[in-house]
Amino acid sequence: MASLLLSPNKPINATPPLLPQCLSQRHNLNKTKILIFPSKPYTSPKPETTTKCSSSLSSLSLKVQLDHENIEPQTLVFHEDDHRPLHEIWKEIQGLNNWEGLLDPTLNSHLRQEIIRYGEFAQACYDSFDFDPHSKYCGTCKYQGAHFFENLDMADRGYQISRYLYATSNINLPNFFQKSKLGSVWSRHANWMGFVAVATDPDQIKRLGRRDIVIAWRGTVTYLEWIYDLKDILHPAQFRNDPSIKIESGFYDLYTKKEDECKFCSFSAREQVLAEVKRLRELYQGEEISITITGHSLGAALAILSAYDIAEMGLNIVHDGDKGHHELESTKIPITVYSFSSPRVGNLRFKERCDELGVKVLRVVNVHDKVPRVPGILTNEKFRFQKYIEDTIAFPWSYAHVGVELELDHTQSPFLKSTNDFGCAHNLEAHLHLVDGYHGKGQKFCLVTKRDIALVNKSCDFLRAEYGVPPHWRQDENKGMVRSRDGRWVLPERPKIEAHPPDTAHHLQQVLNMCSTELEAP
Repeated sequence: MASLLLSPNKPINATPPLLPQCLSQRHNLNKTKILIFPSKPYTSPKPETTTKCSSSLSSLSLKVQLDHENIEPQTLVFHEDDHRPLHEIWKEIQGLNNWEGLLDPTLNSHLRQEIIRYGEFAQACYDSFDFDPHSKYCGTCKYQGAHFFENLDMADRGYQISRYLYATSNINLPNFFQKSKLGSVWSRHANWMGFVAVATDPDQIKRLGRRDIVIAWRGTVTYLEWIYDLKDILHPAQFRNDPSIKIESGFYDLYTKKEDECKFCSFSAREQVLAEVKRLRELYQGEEISITITGHSLGAALAILSAYDIAEMGLNIVHDGDKGHHELESTKIPITVYSFSSPRVGNLRFKERCDELGVKVLRVVNVHDKVPRVPGILTNEKFRFQKYIEDTIAFPWSYAHVGVELELDHTQSPFLKSTNDFGCAHNLEAHLHLVDGYHGKGQKFCLVTKRDIALVNKSCDFLRAEYGVPPHWRQDENKGMVRSRDGRWVLPERPKIEAHPPDTAHHLQQVLNMCSTELEAP
């Protein structure tokens, strides 16, 4: 046991004390007025005030926590990390046993890292998206696929973009899509919706214990008006022959509609995903594979919907001989969803079918966020007679969440201020910050990783003022304008955007043929 004891009554020193390198590089200590250290440690702490934190907890975060909760100085008891290598337990971390014993009484260290890692893939969809309505590229990804992770300082993740995903904006979700105000634009019908990426680095594949296929969907940063576009009307999924499986009509349209006049929307988002998963499964035939899908907000709804679709279409089933040798039974490629602030997607039968198919969903939510409460405010999984009203009267506004919930509370973080801005409670970076400090129900909030708290304010105003981090600080330098050779400031032309890989239609047809064969089988 180690001790790090802080006196809340000692005057502030004129010269800030030395901090670990990871903190001194990230915080302006001249603006941080709450760092207080004692001349010598306490030797007799009270056992009843002991809090459990990670060994990488900073003195800064601990001091803020003490002031925030008005508790006496205390000794730290460090949590033990899970020292088993990830490649040995990856199926458990991916939800094989529905994360039993990994969330409580304390959050497993591997699981924490994986939640944050996949959350950062979802955040990459925001950081790379062109939101500027004065740009003719509004609604696109700012970076080419070959340089996507490099431009986002994520080249060390060991993944490469396999393809981009697009959806038609000609559906009834006007507050979600971004469109340019200019006359000449890249597309009048499409919006960039995310990407498919694959683990390609040998060291990363070895660490993970498999080749991981990631599907990341774009959602909404803090702009919540889109939830008012939801009509709460359930639409039959129609991915198989069970009409009782229903999903919210807006999500259904976004996922399935296409626009023949637009080369980016000539295939629906659904068709793009199914074709690419089929192609990658064939490409890496014989390898251990996982399919991990992530998204935030509306992107989280698409993540759950696409996970169900992949499983329902049987794309995760490896049949006898697919691995190059004879097997007695078919095996399933694990499908896992890490969703952040997801609304409800479908009815109770949709939830039940996801469970039957073995789709594993870990929903990360902030209890103060409004989005996870809709649709289905009146009739949802908490309603005792939900199954009865769905089965007997086909109630059209009955919704149920899918999977396991990790419930967080932003008021437990001493780094965040009190605010009436509901967008802050919905913000993805804030969710990742809360995961970093969560140790289990009833445990004190203590940061574990070296993830910079300044990221919280990337697109909102949520950090306490003493940190000196400006709100909404992330933006392109000069809004993307560059100086030309003749000294004029111009918005440079971007490389030609590829719509769809040329073999998309081929792999999609294989998916449809496979599905038809299975339906015709006795």
